[in-house]
Amino acid sequence: MTSVLDREMYTEAEAARLLRVRQSTLHYWLEGAKGPKKEYKPILRDKPRGSRTVTWAEFVEAGFLREYRRTHNVRMAELRKFIELLREQFGVPYPLADRRPFVSGKDLVFDAQTAAGLGVDYWMVTVAGNQLLLTTPADSFSRRVDWTDNVAVGYSPDANSDSPVRVQPDIRFGKPSIKGVSTEVIGEQHDAGEDTDTIAEMYALEASDVAWALAYEFSVRATTQAA
Repeated sequence: MTSVLDREMYTEAEAARLLRVRQSTLHYWLEGAKGPKKEYKPILRDKPRGSRTVTWAEFVEAGFLREYRRTHNVRMAELRKFIELLREQFGVPYPLADRRPFVSGKDLVFDAQTAAGLGVDYWMVTVAGNQLLLTTPADSFSRRVDWTDNVAVGYSPDANSDSPVRVQPDIRFGKPSIKGVSTEVIGEQHDAGEDTDTIAEMYALEASDVAWALAYEFSVRATTQAA
């Protein structure tokens, strides 16, 4: 039986839109690239699959890379090695879709980032007062993920940490939703001329839920138009 992490969820284009990264960037993370003199290994896969379908675990881990790339212009060679070491340390194919590196396995993460040669500015775990703490980008990513039994089961695609918008593999086929209602559908009702209170009544939502959904949809449209 296919685990939730291995479940194929999105096309590359769909995943890139939800993550707000260029599809070419996501493809490189997933499949690597061949240059005239050198072949570059994937970052999120142990080897190329020749597939443009993105699994749930790959989507979540791409969210981590996005968080890091947005905050730091970290070199991909070191980050690739770091993730490879995390796979070995935790014995799982998707270490960044596993809660342990962010909670109980910080010591292993610290060893891996050192062994990979990551610069201090790019660390996922730092030392403060004899304690290992998550750095800002790692903590931000961890808070965007919903965890069950150490497995990622939900992800917030909205940069606003207060937003209730979620993507979940078992709800609406992984489309952004609030309380099981697709934000895209809410946006379409708004485009058709329905007001917030009417939309809330139609889908048994609070008016604030509708407002969050519309804010998310408008931000996605603005990003798409700017691309």
